[in-house]
Amino acid sequence: MIDAQLASFATVRQLEYLEAIDKHGGVVAAARALGVDHSTISKAINGLRNRAALMGYSPEHHLTRPIAPGLRMRGTSQLFRRGEAEPVLEWVKTSADEEARLRAQQAALEALAEELPRLAPIAAPAGTQEALCNLYTLTDSHVGMLAWHREGGADWDLKIAEATLIRCFEHMVMASPAARVGFVNQLGDYLHFDSAVAPVTPTHAHVLDADGRMPKMVRTAVRILRHVVDFALSRHEQVIVLLAEGNHDIASSVWLRTMFAALYENEPRVTVIDSELPYYVHQHGQTMLAFHHGHLKKPEALPILFAAQFPVMWGATTKRYAHCGHRHHTDEKEHSGITVHQHPTLAARDAYAARGGYLAARQVTALTYHSTWGEVARNTVTPDMVA
Repeated sequence: MIDAQLASFATVRQLEYLEAIDKHGGVVAAARALGVDHSTISKAINGLRNRAALMGYSPEHHLTRPIAPGLRMRGTSQLFRRGEAEPVLEWVKTSADEEARLRAQQAALEALAEELPRLAPIAAPAGTQEALCNLYTLTDSHVGMLAWHREGGADWDLKIAEATLIRCFEHMVMASPAARVGFVNQLGDYLHFDSAVAPVTPTHAHVLDADGRMPKMVRTAVRILRHVVDFALSRHEQVIVLLAEGNHDIASSVWLRTMFAALYENEPRVTVIDSELPYYVHQHGQTMLAFHHGHLKKPEALPILFAAQFPVMWGATTKRYAHCGHRHHTDEKEHSGITVHQHPTLAARDAYAARGGYLAARQVTALTYHSTWGEVARNTVTPDMVA
């Protein structure tokens, strides 16, 4: 029988799966009747259960261990009647388990992504150079941040962020060689905050200067990325999209990857890097490109980490480059076997950065890599160039 309360959390597709399971007596029979793989239904139902648990409904985890996904046990309290050995009431004390919550959220998002409309493929451009890959880095964009020129020297809000990021990205693309591969490197901290409750950092709950509520920020952020990916498609035969985890948008990076993988599912020229580990790689011929936002490992720790984490790709390449952000300024250093490039940001300084005396040039740099020779070109864009 269908659990009516569980069904209240279901999407239209999930509800269809529930009804088919109830009608045909099982997942395999339901899949056969609907003409889909049984794993598709299983994932959808698991996603539904996780989504319901995140919203406080998990009947199999009511008052005793194990508790609902996304929580961890802190202890229990029990009420006994005098002279009786069994408790008459029991309270389970829980707190949020971030890692488990993110796993549950990912499963729920994958199920919800089934409902998203897929974008139709568009024609590929002609005349691109087979051996080249253009890397377009946007890091620490902090869409949703509010900055005041009287404090930090320049204003930043949702409207300014959208105009600046799009114009600078288009300038990078147009000024770069006609490479076959365009790599959209969104390297983390794309969104300024990660909560619908309050504009605070995810791990330490530092209060942030924010422009508007989270739904407004999300709409702007998705609109920017859609434009960026579509513009890259108009200039490159193949587009690689990295939507990296940052310390400001740990959870949002999960739904961004899920959403954009679903949106461009029918576009064979787009590949969204799917990795839950915040260390990412891409091999372009004999050139290795490695990525990490920079919130968990410092730049000097990245060479040995990527060599140990990805030994096969390391051994198959002769030119290697690691890219990080997080610190909002430019730094580049060649290590044994790999060059580490720390990228700056286009965003203006907020009150925290201004009062802390942090100064850096606002810019983005497009880097062109050859499949054999490594880096062969670069061009830099500043907000003033596109104002």
